Order: sequence, then C-alpha cells, then structure tokens
Amino acid sequence: MSRLDSMLRRLTAQRDGLNWAAEQVRDLAGDVLDIGLGNGRTYDHLRETMPDRRVRVIDRVLQCHPSCVPPEADFLQGEARPMLDKLAQEGSPIILAHYDLGFGVKEKDVAEAAALSPAIAAVMAQGGIIVSGQPLVGFDELDGPQGIPSGRYLFYQVR
Repeated sequence: MSRLDSMLRRLTAQRDGLNWAAEQVRDLAGDVLDIGLGNGRTYDHLRETMPDRRVRVIDRVLQCHPSCVPPEADFLQGEARPMLDKLAQEGSPIILAHYDLGFGVKEKDVAEAAALSPAIAAVMAQGGIIVSGQPLVGFDELDGPQGIPSGRYLFYQVR
C-alpha cells in the first residue's frame, strides 16, 4: 500500500470513528477533548460535528491552521499530564476524547499513551468514549464502527 493510500485510510478511519463516537455520547452531559491539536483538522471536525459542545484542546504549542485556532479559554497549552491534571481539577466531565499525541517512534508513542492513561481517565465522564491512535490502558475496548480495519484506530469506553 502506498503511503498516500495508507494516509487516506487512516484519515477516513479517524473521521468515521469520531462520527460514530459522537453519536454514542449524544445523550451524555459534558465536554469534548482533543489531545494533540496539531494542524487542527480533528478539532475543526469535532466543533463542526458537535456544535453544541465545548471542545477543549491540549497541545504543547499552538501551530494549527489559522481557521482552527481554538478560543483562548479552550486551549490548554503545555505538556499533556499537567494540562490533564488542570482539566480534572476544573471538574468538567469529558464525554468524548480524541488522543493523538506522538513522537513518531512507535515504542515511545505506546509508552507515552500508557503513562497518560490514568490522567485521561481522571477527566472522563462515566460512559464517555475515547478515540485513539495509540493503545491506552485501563479502559474497556470497544469494537467501534464497522468498516475500520482492526488496529487502525482504537475505541474505548469509561465504565
């Protein structure tokens, strides 16, 4: 598979997974969290898909497309763990989280996701869904929507 085809497959899985997750949590009260703003594509999709929800964002730096800059009050700039701790102290439950942090080195990315899992759990509402590009620990794994190849994206629920 070409790198272009692989990227298209990943982005399609991400979009379809986020749409599915948004439907799963539609009756829950709470906010949405994008962990890893990057260029802002996912944030933009979440705010369009869930316009009645507050979409919070965590990233080390703000370097997204100008049309995807979150409001200052919704952007938590810094390392993920302290920002997740800050969010937990605020007490606003997260019903849908998207996890997309990474260094580009699989072993390092997996270790970071595992290390951050307890901090992610601390901000999640019961019944909330996490859509992740990396394996997380301590959550119930879900099958997710049909059509997404196994392991392409991971889906978790907080019980």
